[in-house]
Amino acid sequence: MSSEAKARLIVGISGASGIIYGLRTLEALKALDVESHMVASKAADMTLSYETPFKPSDLRERADFAYKMPDVGAPIASGSFQTLGMIIAPCSVRTMSEIATGVTSSLLTRAADVVLKERRRLVLMIRETPFHLGHLRTMTQLTEMGAIIMPPLPAFYAHPKSLDDMVDQSVGRALDLFGLSWDGTRRWGEDIEEGRRPAAQVNPQTGE
Repeated sequence: MSSEAKARLIVGISGASGIIYGLRTLEALKALDVESHMVASKAADMTLSYETPFKPSDLRERADFAYKMPDVGAPIASGSFQTLGMIIAPCSVRTMSEIATGVTSSLLTRAADVVLKERRRLVLMIRETPFHLGHLRTMTQLTEMGAIIMPPLPAFYAHPKSLDDMVDQSVGRALDLFGLSWDGTRRWGEDIEEGRRPAAQVNPQTGE
């Protein structure tokens, strides 16, 4: 991208549970004035109906550009289309596994493969537990390929008061990986009240 161009981020949404992470990511990017390019699977539309009161049209309205899964001619399928990278939120094990093989069958995984080959940042918010050895080996393989594995785990040191707080903290920390600082993120040493820190002043990030 030229210095004058608006920053762009690809948002992939798979059918894994936790579609709220994708919704909030799109809303956060809108607040940050970052251009969002979204591709969501058919299974994501099903999960949306199970987990939220929203319709697929509501999801697509939150994105600046929305593409269909078979559209492998979309801009995000080409490395010449410059972006900050891609976040898949949430990321299913199937999606993760397909990206790891490099044999991609949809725009969602093709866009992820392009991000890796262009050495851009790929963040996978994996939604599954527990993991078996095959899952862990796939995560290792993807990490070696340049991806970042980031399950959306709650940060209790931020003293979340609601499920929304926990979602926002995970989304904010994921966006940090692209150099994007969102107001929904609570930060240790900045937003966390001094009087509510552990008595021993232990840093929850390092345990020291």
